[in-house]
Amino acid sequence: MKEQLEALRAEAQEQLRECVDSAGVEALRVRYLGKKGQLTALLRGMGALSPEERPKMGALVNQARSEIEAALEEKIRALKQEELNRRLQEEQLDVTVPGVSAPIGKKHPLTQVLDEIKDIFLGMGFQIASGPEVELDYYNFEALNMPKNHPARDTQDTFYITDNILLRTQTSPMQVRVMEKQKPPIKIIAPGRVYRSDEVDATHSPLFHQIEGLVVDKGIRMSDLKGTLELFAKRLYGEEAVVRFRPHHFSFTEPSAEMDIRCFSCGGKGCRLCKGEGWIEILGAGMVHPKVLQGCGIDPAEYSGFAFGMGLERIVMRRFNIDDLRLFFENDVRFLEQF
Repeated sequence: MKEQLEALRAEAQEQLRECVDSAGVEALRVRYLGKKGQLTALLRGMGALSPEERPKMGALVNQARSEIEAALEEKIRALKQEELNRRLQEEQLDVTVPGVSAPIGKKHPLTQVLDEIKDIFLGMGFQIASGPEVELDYYNFEALNMPKNHPARDTQDTFYITDNILLRTQTSPMQVRVMEKQKPPIKIIAPGRVYRSDEVDATHSPLFHQIEGLVVDKGIRMSDLKGTLELFAKRLYGEEAVVRFRPHHFSFTEPSAEMDIRCFSCGGKGCRLCKGEGWIEILGAGMVHPKVLQGCGIDPAEYSGFAFGMGLERIVMRRFNIDDLRLFFENDVRFLEQF
């Protein structure tokens, strides 16, 4: 049996040297050390030995098992190292080869100009306020001096969820929400998406963006409104920008005005862009109506304020001479790459 054991050990080591992968090593382990392996078969044959020979033979068998197990483990380590060396050779990275640049997107033109407008007003001490796009009728209309059946609602036909819940038609509700929670001095702008039931065409969309502004404090006058908006126009369009104010009517401001900017295409002479008028309307504004202040718990005898609102799409169209609002939402890369 001793000769069989030596032959078995030599055979195992010889075959192990010829193995080229881990699967072959595992097959040898099962062949020699498994439950039905050759070494196990030798152990079963020890019953034929005398009691004196069994301990000696058992020790030799255990020693052979340990040597074969160690050889198997060493072979596995060597195969893993060979595999690693092969992969390092085949998959080596040449750091001197120029990389492939991933395409990097840019800000949408609406976002670009909105960020610029935010910076202008933040530089004048304004804060940015935001609120829900799904709004209560009270905040969207009634608190802004437009009770039910008021004719001004007709120009702001919108999407109703219930009789009292709707998609906001303007960001003006944020003015009321801020005045309810914060007492003067107040100086905020409220940019955001708004919705109206408009047919889609070159100048209309059921979804667009507005930027509302509000200033409330003691001694606020119309001259403060005009100075603030004129400074805004010059920061946005350049120092050569010229503005004018025309009387208008808004239910939530009194007096009210619309602000025009002199056409930058014709210099005020009249052209296709300004429809021959020489001026382009960019926003509406006015002094906050006393009823609006009073409804928000602010004493109109002590405080006054001004408010303004502008459409972001209109501002951007004027800025980049874009003549079709739909281009902003079609996501045509050929259009967006220009900005």
